[in-house]
Amino acid sequence: MKLTKIISGVAVVATSILAVIFMVMKNFNWAVFCITVMFTLTNAVRAKDMATKGYEKESKWMRNLSVFFGVASLAVLCVNLFM
Repeated sequence: MKLTKIISGVAVVATSILAVIFMVMKNFNWAVFCITVMFTLTNAVRAKDMATKGYEKESKWMRNLSVFFGVASLAVLCVNLFM
């Protein structure tokens, strides 16, 4: 359980740093992609944390929000790669 928290924390930090780097490089398409991936990861972690604490409604909301940002991430990735 501790390892998954470390991995998810490192992934969130990595996507945040990449988003800032892409913004500085003025590559906003990839910055938006990194931000949506970061939102996906943070909402997934929040959903799991809320579920363990017994907040089922809030956990479901965060899970759905995570799925939404996951789909948005895929859409942004497709736009970045194919347009």
